[in-house]
Amino acid sequence: MFSKILAPIQTTMTDQGVFDQALALAKQNQAGLMLLHVISPDMRSTPALPNPTLYRYPVITDELMQDYRQRWEDVEDQGLEMLKALAEKAEAAGVKAEFSQNVGNTGHVICHMADNWEADLIVIRQPDRSKLDELFLGSISNYVLHHAPCPVMTIPS
Repeated sequence: MFSKILAPIQTTMTDQGVFDQALALAKQNQAGLMLLHVISPDMRSTPALPNPTLYRYPVITDELMQDYRQRWEDVEDQGLEMLKALAEKAEAAGVKAEFSQNVGNTGHVICHMADNWEADLIVIRQPDRSKLDELFLGSISNYVLHHAPCPVMTIPS
C-alpha cells in the first residue's frame, strides 16, 4: 500500500512514537523510510544571532560570530547523530532507511521533502495544545495536514 514513508523527527524524546509507528508501517508494507530533521530558526534549541549593543549600535565581533557558528554546528551535529542512530535502528529491523537534515520553516520543509521524495505517507506528531493555542501559535502538523502532497497520519503526543 505504501512504498515511501516520511517521518519528521524533532527529538527522540518527543517523536519516539512517530518513529515507532513509521517503522512499523514501513516494515509491514516493505516500504522505504525517510527520516527528516528540520532545523528551524523558530526552535528554542537553535542559536540566535548575537546582538550586543554598544552606545545603541549593534556590535558583532569575530569572537561572537565564531561562538554563534560553533553553537550552530553543535545543533547540526546533534541532529545528524540522532538521524544516524534512528536509521541504524530501522536498518536493523529490516527497513531501508534514509535521512535528511534541512534548515527552514518546518512545515514548508516537510511538505517540500514529501513532494520531492514522492512520499506516499507522512507520519507526524500532533502536539498537546489547546485549540486556542493552535489558533494563535499555529501548528506544524496542522500546516502539513493542509498542504502535504500525500496522506498524513498524526500520532498523539
